[in-house]
Amino acid sequence: MAKREKAQFPHRRVLEQLSEGKRILGYHKNRILFAQGDPADAVFYIREGKIKLTVTSQQGKEAVVAIIGAGDFLGEGCLAGQPLRMATAIAMTDGSSLRIEKKTMNDLLHQRGTFSEEFMAHLLSRNIRVEEDLVDQLFNSSEKRLARTLLLLAQFGKEGKPETIVPKISQETLAEIVGTTRSRVSYFMNKFRRLGFLEYNGEMNIHSTLLNVILYDKTPESRRVE
Repeated sequence: MAKREKAQFPHRRVLEQLSEGKRILGYHKNRILFAQGDPADAVFYIREGKIKLTVTSQQGKEAVVAIIGAGDFLGEGCLAGQPLRMATAIAMTDGSSLRIEKKTMNDLLHQRGTFSEEFMAHLLSRNIRVEEDLVDQLFNSSEKRLARTLLLLAQFGKEGKPETIVPKISQETLAEIVGTTRSRVSYFMNKFRRLGFLEYNGEMNIHSTLLNVILYDKTPESRRVE
């Protein structure tokens, strides 16, 4: 995983200044912004907080497929003709979003060339992260996948500085994201804490040294055992 900070959408002001076709939504933790199967009729821009996307199979099995944070878009599939929501969006923290009607967003994209270019670049950047997630799931161990998930949640990018994870995320949710069991997540979390990669003090602080789990095949602890 490259050491980079997430790119922020540079034209938030354009969205904030819309006079029609926009609503500001404030919400509390666990609020559902939209549910799988709902009409796909608007795009959301996350102003504050974190949102998790979950999908439910016909057999009733649920999986977390993404965590979306401030500065990201949500539900943009409607712009490509998606008639129904493919996932459920649930607030993981208190926060707020801009809900922009599909027609309003399409008008912006057609009328403002620079806005359209930046919007496409922003989505492409997020798609790269999704591809990295897929490669991570296919080829990396659950320990490396957990380390990468924690770093992404902490918006890692500032050398040597602990980054606080917001929100407090359960081990069950981490297990769903990583694709492993809660017991394995608990084991690796305790291991990371022993090695000084993270701290629990009412909140979770992630240190940049956690990157070692991704960069190297073995953690320092593993090498000592050998």
